[in-house]
Amino acid sequence: MVSQTTAPPTTPAVTDAAPTPLLPVYEPGELAALAARHGLTVSGARPTLGAYVRQLWGRRHFITAFATAKLTAQYSQAKLGQIWQIMTPLLNATVYYFIFGVLLNTKKNVEDFVPFLITGVFIWTFTASSITAGTRAISGNIGLVRALHFPRASLPVALALQQLQQLLFSLGALVLILIGFGQFPRPSWLLAIPALLLQAVFNTGLSMVMARLAARTPDIAQLTPFVLRTWMYASGVMFSLDEKLKGDAVPHFVKVALECNPAAVFIDLMRFALIDSFSGAQLPPHVWAVATGWALVCGVGGFVYFWKAEELYGRG
Repeated sequence: MVSQTTAPPTTPAVTDAAPTPLLPVYEPGELAALAARHGLTVSGARPTLGAYVRQLWGRRHFITAFATAKLTAQYSQAKLGQIWQIMTPLLNATVYYFIFGVLLNTKKNVEDFVPFLITGVFIWTFTASSITAGTRAISGNIGLVRALHFPRASLPVALALQQLQQLLFSLGALVLILIGFGQFPRPSWLLAIPALLLQAVFNTGLSMVMARLAARTPDIAQLTPFVLRTWMYASGVMFSLDEKLKGDAVPHFVKVALECNPAAVFIDLMRFALIDSFSGAQLPPHVWAVATGWALVCGVGGFVYFWKAEELYGRG
């Protein structure tokens, strides 16, 4: 016979671990109050405009260092190095001189055409380069944007500062060219300082606008060169707008629009400051008020427009 044995009954293991307490359940409003009580904030949330300005001011040393590093590295691979900062606008001016001054004979009605052209090319390049750099401010530094927390406006501001540094570096060559063509320093040259400051504010605001647009729509960067080329031809860089707008051949509203064109306004102010033969009669009415208005509208408006999308940069 086969005896059947039964296994002894097992007893549950006894442990000393305390039972897991149940977590309290909070309503959304209670969670927000709890986070606020302990000083917690939403990650990546957009700060208030005043706080954003303070954050940007706190990063001023980073902005300056970033702009200087970009300027130094810009031509680091070229054998001529930083000389290209001067050579690029000079070569552009040479091409424009032969095409417009010689072939199209636009120099016929423009006194001191070479200083007129060189000044226009240098000042236009400042604006065009700032806008082009703005389109790459976010997309060209996406790794930095995603890795570190800082006010994103630091990037377009730094790139606009880089272009101002480059212009100041190139002004030495511009001064030598002006002197070589008989335009010697005089008190009116001091007017170039406020004109450049207003243009720098205008360029920075426009750079921030382009930075936000290009961050959402990268194709903007491909379209920008065509828009800038059209804008350049409408700004009197290679010819005198004052001569072209004389008479009744141009409708009045077109004449006003071209005279108030911000690029043309800043170019005219620099020509008025640096060139003896460019008189106040060639300036549009209320030119300083127009220049100040453009600087405020683009500077302040561009900054607010960029700030409103602060929490979206680098996502997606």
